[in-house]
Amino acid sequence: MKIRPTKGLTFDDVLLIPKRSPIASRREVDTSTFLTPAIRLHIPIISANMDTVTEARMAIAMARAGGIGILHRFMTIERQVHQVQEVKRAQGFIVENPYTIRPDATLEEAQKMLDTYHIGGLIVADENGRMVGILTQRDILLPTPDVTLVRQAMTPAERVVSASRGISFDEARRLLYEHRIEKLPVLDDDGRAVGLITARDLVKLERLPHITMDERGRLRVGAAIGVRESEMERAEALLEAGADVLVLDIAHGHADHCIAMLKRLRKRFPEAQIIAGNVASREGARDLAEAGADAVKVGIGPGSICTTRIVTGFGVPQLTAIMDSAEGIRESGRDIPIIADGGIRNSGDMVKALAAGASTVMIGSLFAGCEEAPGAPVLRDGQKVKVVRGMASLGAAMGRWAAEHAEDESAEDPVDWSKVVPEGVEAVVPYRGNVSEILYQLVGGLRSALSYGGAHNIRELQENAEFIEITPAGVRESGPHDVQRA
Repeated sequence: MKIRPTKGLTFDDVLLIPKRSPIASRREVDTSTFLTPAIRLHIPIISANMDTVTEARMAIAMARAGGIGILHRFMTIERQVHQVQEVKRAQGFIVENPYTIRPDATLEEAQKMLDTYHIGGLIVADENGRMVGILTQRDILLPTPDVTLVRQAMTPAERVVSASRGISFDEARRLLYEHRIEKLPVLDDDGRAVGLITARDLVKLERLPHITMDERGRLRVGAAIGVRESEMERAEALLEAGADVLVLDIAHGHADHCIAMLKRLRKRFPEAQIIAGNVASREGARDLAEAGADAVKVGIGPGSICTTRIVTGFGVPQLTAIMDSAEGIRESGRDIPIIADGGIRNSGDMVKALAAGASTVMIGSLFAGCEEAPGAPVLRDGQKVKVVRGMASLGAAMGRWAAEHAEDESAEDPVDWSKVVPEGVEAVVPYRGNVSEILYQLVGGLRSALSYGGAHNIRELQENAEFIEITPAGVRESGPHDVQRA
């Protein structure tokens, strides 16, 4: 038995000492960072892979804002793959392999496809895959009773303006404007639709210059997987669907079976970007880095709905965990990013995490109340709220079992749930509107912080950072005090 001579510190225990600053305007600073050595983000923020936080809608919003979302794994492989595909098709210069429908399909079938895939149009193709027309939401908006089939409502191919492979952004923009059309199919030499360009996507690309895109102009998205051997199938399917990064998701990442799974993934998918965690120590971060992780996720128990430290007695206060993990990464001889996962309540917490050595922060509860998070808001005592739950909570465990056996109606629940020891709770958080509003406040706080730290970017913030411990009186002084809030 031993006791460390130094105290473990968390965000409320410290402040950053202001530095002489050359920054005259917040517009002068750069908030970009790296998720992994191969993936750059415009803002250092990730939405957590929790089932009450990140599915396709949240991931799309995060990528458009310059961050990234990590899809949770508590669903079937097929559903998670569909979520990845939904994000990938949400935006880009060219939507590859657009959805098609046969001309003899009914308008009811077409509407179902449009609703299922959240799209505004379908390529109509014959039995050989050649385009014979295009059908948009507008074509089936108010059909007369005698119009029931796709071929009756579609715009036939001879009236459709199309493009060939290799078309440039400017040429596509010109064709869309010149012909006053919203959709431009991209055809191969045999007349098969290999892509679709939409006016809406081009407008988004022009208006959102800092979105997180892959090399093909599609939104980036991550996906979580577990550590069991059977998860190799999930990993392969997700990478095939276009997932940009896999997150090896386990509560205690400094474990032999996690390291073994990481090595298997690295061997089978050598080009894949893989994040592993969670850890809270120098040794944990070092071992995951040496095993091949492209980034390490840090945090054991700092989340607002996590009770691991209470249930098990194990954990490290988050600021110290980040600093120790950064030291472990340096010991490994690899220069890979750290993700600070948990405990972020405001922009000040985020800044302290970054200054301590993290490249990004992962946020859960703060985003769970947003419109884009799964689930609808409900009224409680006259206020809108949304549900959030720790992924080691009892409800999450039951949901996980249900998802894994969703297609097996004969499966009997073998678990005595009364004997499960949860390490998380379920709670409600205030409804907070669109996630873009939260991100605006967080990034605005970071920009101000960089100016206080005399830093043009996050790397300089880390180099300049000097923490000072504060007392409980200092914590009180840091917030509003001795006034009545209006």
